[in-house]
Amino acid sequence: MRTAIRHIVWDWNGTLLDDTALCIDVMNGLLAERNMPPLTLARYREIFDFPVREYYVRLGFDFARDPFEVIGAEFIRRYEARRGEARLHAHARETLAALRHGGYTQSVLSAYKHDTLESLLAQHDVRHFFDDVLGSDNVYAHGKVEQGCAWIRARAIDPATVLLIGDTRHDFEVAQAMACRCLLVADGYHPREKLEPLGAPVVDSLREVARVVTAS
Repeated sequence: MRTAIRHIVWDWNGTLLDDTALCIDVMNGLLAERNMPPLTLARYREIFDFPVREYYVRLGFDFARDPFEVIGAEFIRRYEARRGEARLHAHARETLAALRHGGYTQSVLSAYKHDTLESLLAQHDVRHFFDDVLGSDNVYAHGKVEQGCAWIRARAIDPATVLLIGDTRHDFEVAQAMACRCLLVADGYHPREKLEPLGAPVVDSLREVARVVTAS
């Protein structure tokens, strides 16, 4: 008999926070300044991936002229200046509430800086849904893989009881490293056709998450 899920670990950007359009708009500003073709939603979801450096290569940036460290930092600066424009995905809050009502613990695992992530969760009025907030400068570790694995060890949690919910292939890789299950939402950075080959369950929106989780 399969072990029941007790703990939900959420990715933030792209999964709960609907910031895809903001990412595209910020990048298009950088591209326009260099007379490079604009990025469409379809193109973004086709080429965006981790490591992010390769995404910049696919966009056509010349690192001899624009070093990745410089252009990447400029993107982050502009994104941060506008991050308040992004809103939660539809059904995010009701899904979090339904899972909490169902008795699941919930945490956030993100590459975002911990203090900023805490602020954003409070700003969007969802901080109270989460037991743990795991950001990039959290005491556990720095990368999402390291953070997630350290969290499981620190909490003495059976990975078989954990479900990671994300929107990218990298989230699936993080779940594999944590030895936990994964549910992918094809409403963020990666489309269904990039997620389905991984073999994890894929849903089209957060509206379907609570049903899938409770049926697992």
